[in-house]
Amino acid sequence: MLDFVFSNATKIIFGRGTELKTGQEISRYGKKILLHYGGGSIKKSGLYDRVIESLRKAGVEAIELGGAMPNPRLSLVREGIELCRKHGIDAILAVGGGSVIDSAKAIGIGVPYAGDVWDFYSTGRKVEEMLPLGVVLTIPAAGSESSGGSVITNEDGLYKRSVNSVNMRPKFAIMNPELTFTLPSYQTAVGAVDIMSHVMERYFTNVKNVDFTDRLCEATLKTMIVNTPIALKEPDNYEARAEIMWASTIAHNDLLGTGRIGDWATHGIEHELSAIYDIAHGGGLAIMWPAWMKYVYKHDIERFAQFACRVWNVEPDFRNPEKTALEGIESLKGFFSSLGIPVTLTDAGIPSDRLEEMARKATETGPLGNFVRLKKEDVEKIYRLAL
Repeated sequence: MLDFVFSNATKIIFGRGTELKTGQEISRYGKKILLHYGGGSIKKSGLYDRVIESLRKAGVEAIELGGAMPNPRLSLVREGIELCRKHGIDAILAVGGGSVIDSAKAIGIGVPYAGDVWDFYSTGRKVEEMLPLGVVLTIPAAGSESSGGSVITNEDGLYKRSVNSVNMRPKFAIMNPELTFTLPSYQTAVGAVDIMSHVMERYFTNVKNVDFTDRLCEATLKTMIVNTPIALKEPDNYEARAEIMWASTIAHNDLLGTGRIGDWATHGIEHELSAIYDIAHGGGLAIMWPAWMKYVYKHDIERFAQFACRVWNVEPDFRNPEKTALEGIESLKGFFSSLGIPVTLTDAGIPSDRLEEMARKATETGPLGNFVRLKKEDVEKIYRLAL
């Protein structure tokens, strides 16, 4: 296990009706806020009205910016930055899923910065400050409600890039599992893949003697394996939704990565898919994970065999651990398929004519991954395995 510093100051407010506390929580950070959200779903569900009433009772004025999309766009971020500056915004409230939260984070770091906010995503510029951010979570998936990460798509060139800083963690996250009852099945399914992906990026590590966090990762994955089918079959099952919502936070609040070095190649590979084809991030990950695993598993067959046995209950073949490892990969692929998600590029309707371009863009700043370092030619081979 490696030395580490773990700090996560996001206040989690979890449970039924917690969105009614939004006003009192955000009022700690200012009386004029930017209310950022996506499409019309929060208005159809009545959540918007409850949040607005909570803000009114707390004496908080809200300037609204809707329109955040999956794979959130840089153009809207820039619009939000100008809106905040024009109105003297004190803090930001994001009501939605990971795309809304990531967009809000980008706005928050852009407001106090004199240059272009894209600098943080394209040049590695460090984030020094951000407007205070609060979250009302409606989609458990990205884990952005307590992470320091944000991913934005630049329409100019179709680049999807990320930035991460402890200064970008939200001040609070309000999490009511009831708000997820009306999620479409596809959104629930790809959200589950996203959650599991955040765990697996940390699980496949070259660091030895990390059994405690191995077990935490495995428990989180097994929780998702049990509860996702329940939520799909019984959308208003509070207990299943609660397990998934809490798992989404734990999967990406950095706890599971303590003392180890994660990989993150699969995320980088997928970003090119969703940047060009606008596929849901979790949908792209469901395609790329089995392909990545088949390409790299021989690097550490024992770890993949452990993954198969502990997570998927594969009977170990001690004479042939490679067989065990491959069964685990197929179990993962089969589970994703059982959720009704395409697990190949072909099934997702993604053609093969831009694989080289995606591999080139994915590795423009150098090889991907830490478990196995992947160059352009490696990434292109993984895309081809995913066909």
